[in-house]
Amino acid sequence: MAKEEKVRELKGANMDIDLLPNQKITWEQDTCPWNEAENTKEHKCAVKDISICKHFRGIKKPDIVLCAYSHESKK
Repeated sequence: MAKEEKVRELKGANMDIDLLPNQKITWEQDTCPWNEAENTKEHKCAVKDISICKHFRGIKKPDIVLCAYSHESKK
């Protein structure tokens, strides 16, 4: 039986989605859980016209990122 994927809802997306909190923005923004786990700022949900993160599962109105990252799924 396959384990059900847990999808997380992360606040603060814009469509160049990086979830790298910045003091210059005026809205609340969560941090990418993959970046937190690896103590980096390398991972981005989506880079316009280039790539989409393997954990990215979409956008929920108004600006929530759906993310399936979990420590259990890491190799």
